[in-house]
Amino acid sequence: MSDTADTQRPTRRLGTLMQLWPFVRPHRALAAGWLVFLAISSSATLVLPMAVRHMIDQGFGHSSLATINATFLGLFGVALVLAFATAARYYCIALLGERSLASLRSQLYAHVIRLDVGFFERSRVGELISRLGTDTEVIQALIGSGISVALRSAVMLLGATAMMVWTSPRLAGLTALVIPAVMLPILVFGRRVQRLSRASQDRLADAAAVANETLNAAPAVKAYAREDIESARYGGAIARALATARQRIGMRSILTATVIVLFFGAIALVLWAGARDVLAGTLDVGVLAQFVIYAFLAAGSLAGLSEVWGDVLRAAGAMERIGELFEERAEITSPAQPALLPRPVEGALRFEHIEFHYPSRPDAPALYDFDLTVRPGETVALVGPSGAGKSTVFALLLRFYDPQTGRITLDGVDLRALALPELRGAIALVPQETVIFGGSAADNIRFGRQDADEHEVREAARAAEANDFISALGKGYDEELGERGVRLSGGQRQRVAIARAILRDAPLLLLDEATSALDAQSEAAIQQALERLEKGRTTLVIAHRLATVQRADRIVVMDGGRIVAQGTHQSLLAEGGLYAELARLQFTA
Repeated sequence: MSDTADTQRPTRRLGTLMQLWPFVRPHRALAAGWLVFLAISSSATLVLPMAVRHMIDQGFGHSSLATINATFLGLFGVALVLAFATAARYYCIALLGERSLASLRSQLYAHVIRLDVGFFERSRVGELISRLGTDTEVIQALIGSGISVALRSAVMLLGATAMMVWTSPRLAGLTALVIPAVMLPILVFGRRVQRLSRASQDRLADAAAVANETLNAAPAVKAYAREDIESARYGGAIARALATARQRIGMRSILTATVIVLFFGAIALVLWAGARDVLAGTLDVGVLAQFVIYAFLAAGSLAGLSEVWGDVLRAAGAMERIGELFEERAEITSPAQPALLPRPVEGALRFEHIEFHYPSRPDAPALYDFDLTVRPGETVALVGPSGAGKSTVFALLLRFYDPQTGRITLDGVDLRALALPELRGAIALVPQETVIFGGSAADNIRFGRQDADEHEVREAARAAEANDFISALGKGYDEELGERGVRLSGGQRQRVAIARAILRDAPLLLLDEATSALDAQSEAAIQQALERLEKGRTTLVIAHRLATVQRADRIVVMDGGRIVAQGTHQSLLAEGGLYAELARLQFTA
């Protein structure tokens, strides 16, 4: 099995390059232009040795000035054609590469961003960025220049070989004897270059993943004084990538040197035989010169093919990695015939005997026999110790996952029957860890509803008590907030998230520790904003601080993925149990 697999795997990898065709196909006109100009430039190049032969035999041999003038004028004309065709060929292939890779990157990103949460939990963001960046750049090098060099070399090799046979069949036969010796190292070393190319890309992706993790956690790295440690870790990843790249480069160097030595050795053999024929009077000097030029063109073309072969193998490895991403399929998708929510959406929720295990923890149920009904407009708080399953309830509501048993309904419609945009469009989320993008303050608030105008954005900010600090920024709502909102405090970032939810104006509101990063004064203001926001909406609140959920219509106490009690703050205190213990620990601390 292993021998067969090793034999077939390079073929399969090269076959992955066929996946590039859908991205090249829309630009067929550029590809056609490239082929036309390739034919013109190759023909012009193949005409040059004939001009040299004519110049030697007819010009120098007969000492005709007119013939020399005509020959050199024709030679200059061929050079002009060659220059124009080469420039046009380069323009077509370079633009083809840019356009094709732009389509590839766009479609790859669009595919990856639509994969479900489970995919991102098992993937490293740094590696995904490497595939979007480094791998696509390798393929761009192949399309933008590698394919052009390869096809031009192939055409020139075939053309020069045909002209060698036409010029001197005997010398061409001698040259052909060495071709098997030249092809053998290409086949032997090529497979190793291909394996090392894939390994090199993997090591670069590992290094990118390390850099992404540490740079995104720069405050933590500095707080624990781990700069030297993380630098060493990244340096180790780079060293491993460099070691693999060194092996790949060494193998390609050996391949190139071997091919050049063998082929130019063949040319030396042919020159030796041709020189003997010239001395014997059986071969004209012009014919030998023409043959030698064609032989050098063929040798250069073969050397070009051996050089670009490594790029082809490297691109095949990169395309294999990209193809793996395209093969990924989201497990959570919209149904083929989605149902519609009744209008207006009231926000009635029903969890019917839910059991759910995370894919990464199949033996530990996150929710078990979870049964809950939430009335339209009701505010329900979920409380309990860490790991009780509170965040899992939100994840299932947003359909990041589907439960293994039971079902969840919104206004009587099973969530799995709804299109994902329909479901998530009815939900506004204020997460515990607010995500701030590198755009302006207005853009970050508008993340809640893209079509909101400036007045709506400002009103949402005022309702979230965010208008004052945003207005105090240098450019106000147009101020860039920096990557991950580094220019804002934790409380300010959370107010931006609340402004998003206000702007979204969804019938179902999910608050996950929405005031956890606020000081007492800001929290009081935000609580008033949240009370206004919750009116007329079904609201689920996750809170560890019980003081923030006393105003809830109902408090649901969770432990071990199950509901252990529910009621009002006062009734749960009177009942005793877990809630009363949590309250005692917090209010008497």
